[in-house]
Amino acid sequence: MVMRILLIEDEAKLALYLKKGLQDSGYTVEHFDNGSEGLEVAAVNEFDVILLDIMLPGQNGFEILKNLRAFDIQTPVIFISALNESEHVIKGLDLGAIDYIKKPFDFEELKARIRNVGRKFSDQQQTKFIVNDLELDLLARTVKRKSTEIELSKREFSILELLMRNANRVISKAEISQKIWNIDFDMGSNVIEVHLHQIRKKIDQDFEHKLIQTQVGFGYKLVGTLAKH
Repeated sequence: MVMRILLIEDEAKLALYLKKGLQDSGYTVEHFDNGSEGLEVAAVNEFDVILLDIMLPGQNGFEILKNLRAFDIQTPVIFISALNESEHVIKGLDLGAIDYIKKPFDFEELKARIRNVGRKFSDQQQTKFIVNDLELDLLARTVKRKSTEIELSKREFSILELLMRNANRVISKAEISQKIWNIDFDMGSNVIEVHLHQIRKKIDQDFEHKLIQTQVGFGYKLVGTLAKH
């Protein structure tokens, strides 16, 4: 499964370089340049690792990590910071960061650190999502609703996984396009509508309670109670 990375970095050139480089390396990356906004996104979405600067507008990196752990969000955090004194490194690690990389750093080293996080936490990653009576199993690559197995294409499976990971949150077409196809959304294309239509036919059509909703002008969301496994 593709690792999902949240990058919270306010240095525009560095953020653009890291996002492009990581996406070219096969990762899915979301970027925010404000600490408070980054914390909000981290609190309501599933990520495999957070790359976190310390000196940020809004909340600084130390405050963000404190709040994440206070919310019992255990996503691995790698600090990337120009603050290279030992006291800062020690503070970051004591707060619960898995790693601390001092700027400037080698991009290949950063990728190695990310791979290391992936190895350490791979066995702890969520592999099954259940929303109401809909179940998606990442390991078995199966989807069931009320114990009825539903066949989805690879792309449909990925879109449904995205919706279930973010249950009750509206996912825009731009976000679906970026995370599933890793490209910017083409306003003239109806490919996302076609895929959602097919998913709806398979997931909702034969069931009384409809899970997938369209938010006109905004995107789509899957509504229900998410049970984590």
